[in-house]
Amino acid sequence: MNKLDMKGRTVIVTGGASGIGLAVVNRLSQSGANVAIWDLNEIAMAGIAKNITGVDVHTEKVDVANFANVEKAFESTKKIFPNIDGLVNCAGIAGENETVANYRVEEWLKVHNINLNGAFYTCKTLIPHMENNKYGRIVNIASIAGKEGNPNASAYSSSKAGVISLTKSIGKEVAKKGITVNCVTPAVVKTPILEQVSEQHIDYMVSKIPMGRLGLVEEIASMVCWLCTEDCSFTTGGVFDLSGGRATY
Repeated sequence: MNKLDMKGRTVIVTGGASGIGLAVVNRLSQSGANVAIWDLNEIAMAGIAKNITGVDVHTEKVDVANFANVEKAFESTKKIFPNIDGLVNCAGIAGENETVANYRVEEWLKVHNINLNGAFYTCKTLIPHMENNKYGRIVNIASIAGKEGNPNASAYSSSKAGVISLTKSIGKEVAKKGITVNCVTPAVVKTPILEQVSEQHIDYMVSKIPMGRLGLVEEIASMVCWLCTEDCSFTTGGVFDLSGGRATY
């Protein structure tokens, strides 16, 4: 593993207790960054924090779909880390596999509230802080489904398309303020979120990948963490594919 220089930096990672978020937390901490983990799983966060050494780790129980909860978590985190340099939005759910005609409205809203509104709430909360510091790195986890659309996954696909557009919009807004905003679009990755998805849908997604395999969370974390570094200085509003060759544009 190539070490990145994140010493002295502090990054908030939502959904950092499992899957891609946990891999990002591990990669950031191994590169010297202090990490604030925002998640709903307090037990998992406590175990993760206990096992990380050499840097400071703070945990917050946060429902990213609740704006007031996000604001409260930010104020609490600032008491531990007065200067927050980065934000990685990993919190997300897959939602059910169903046609649009049969998709439950409450499930549609839930997926969008977590995947898209959650990213908006955290960016809205963190950006003024970063603007004051004249420095910031924001990385949003989108999906190849947000570019191409997966059948029977309309809520997930459209929420992730929204994350891509949100990323591009914010990137333009803060381009002259020392803040970069990028997103990554993985194809299907081996994470606990697959437990929410049918085997048939997983097989469909893997069949679209020329490499013929699932992505690994460590592969995603490598790109995400580079986007959190000072070296990522002229890259903003970018969409980085991690799709094993699936992406065609």
